[in-house]
Amino acid sequence: MRDEACSATQRDGNGEARDRSPGRAASDAAAGTGPVEGAGQPRGPDLPMGDRFELRLGDQRAVVVEVGATLQSWQVAGREFLDTFAPDERSTGGRGQVLLPWPNRIDGGAYTFLGQRYQLPLTDPQRRNASHGLVRWLNWAPLERSATRLVLGLQLEPQPGYPFALALELDYALSPAGLAVRTTARNAGPTPLPFGAGQHPYFTVGTTRVAEALLRLPARSYLTTDDRLIPTGRAPVAGTALDFQAERPIGDTRLDTCFTDLRADGDGRVRVALSHPAGAPRLTIALDAAYRFVQAYTGDSLPEEAARRRGIAVEPMTCAPNAFNSGDGLRVLRSGETFTAVWTASVT
Repeated sequence: MRDEACSATQRDGNGEARDRSPGRAASDAAAGTGPVEGAGQPRGPDLPMGDRFELRLGDQRAVVVEVGATLQSWQVAGREFLDTFAPDERSTGGRGQVLLPWPNRIDGGAYTFLGQRYQLPLTDPQRRNASHGLVRWLNWAPLERSATRLVLGLQLEPQPGYPFALALELDYALSPAGLAVRTTARNAGPTPLPFGAGQHPYFTVGTTRVAEALLRLPARSYLTTDDRLIPTGRAPVAGTALDFQAERPIGDTRLDTCFTDLRADGDGRVRVALSHPAGAPRLTIALDAAYRFVQAYTGDSLPEEAARRRGIAVEPMTCAPNAFNSGDGLRVLRSGETFTAVWTASVT
């Protein structure tokens, strides 16, 4: 059986293999001559998300899977801080998935860019939206790997609804400070393209249900939406149940809400904190300036009842939902232009 840890293969809709090497580094990895060290756990019927890549540093352990470059686990001192899925399961509810080249939703899957109208597949048919990008179920190739760091790459090819080429990398690294996740995107085509980035981890601090946890989310505004979760405007959080500028219990607040007008600390990073009611552990998610929006989701609408409100998704996003139409936070990358965004997680 071929070593899938060095594969740069995606599957098409018929399940047939197609080469999707993201560049020379991936080609070298596939040939066994590149900088990839070791191999992921081999693919098989018991690993539906493909190879699993484990990182370790001290008492930290992280697991990233091949399909979607998805973050499957992050543990500190034996405690899991992701509300996640088992190795023999597929990600559900977007758990840990990377959201490229847009996060969240596009109204009706349709948008106009540089005078041309495009139609994307409606991956959220119930609400008639295109949801969470194009890369969640594609196979990413390992470009670099050490005991504490993994870089996965993907060449996203032009396709109906998004006829643009993107060279993508996800860089996961452990340090004494915690977990760092860097997203890099380069326009590999000849024309400008619309772009946004996000990720969909669900976090837990060990409470049975997220209602018991304390949340601090330093946002002054939130986006109002229609019944299809398409933004209709923005409103201040002050005086509402959505005001988490000061740390307080989540309680019975139902969140599927995009927050913005984020308050950064002196170093320019925005910090979202989730704490156990006993005071520890305290989990801090720090966002660099590229992330101007945070979607918080308590999972009330998840299909599996047992999974609802078990954790909270804190989704860093560079743009608002429906940014391909509204332009709110949308990035336009010129040919050859590179974009980078970083978020980190730490525990005290």
